[in-house]
Amino acid sequence: MADEHPARARTGTVSIAEADGQHAVLAFTGVLDMHVLSELEVLLLDERLRQADAWDLDMSGLERLDMACAYALLRAATRAPEPAALTVRGARRDVHRTLRQAGVDAVATIEE
Repeated sequence: MADEHPARARTGTVSIAEADGQHAVLAFTGVLDMHVLSELEVLLLDERLRQADAWDLDMSGLERLDMACAYALLRAATRAPEPAALTVRGARRDVHRTLRQAGVDAVATIEE
């Protein structure tokens, strides 16, 4: 008997891989969508990120990013009076497109 329910994409995660007070690295995996939006927003309020002058966003493990999560990144990046410098690394083409559509490319360097 065939599976009647198609497999749902793997739920995504974001973690702070490292943070030293000046620099933070966030690691993204799986699919970031409305199912993880509230967790993402809480993580983006972490004090270690607010203290960092630069964020590297490692998106090499990210399969898909929805617009709501992209906007959450944009809000977090521009919230502080002195916004952190953002660098996006390893984003797939469709993730890159979502970031661009949300306007993240206006505040971040997106490396191909």
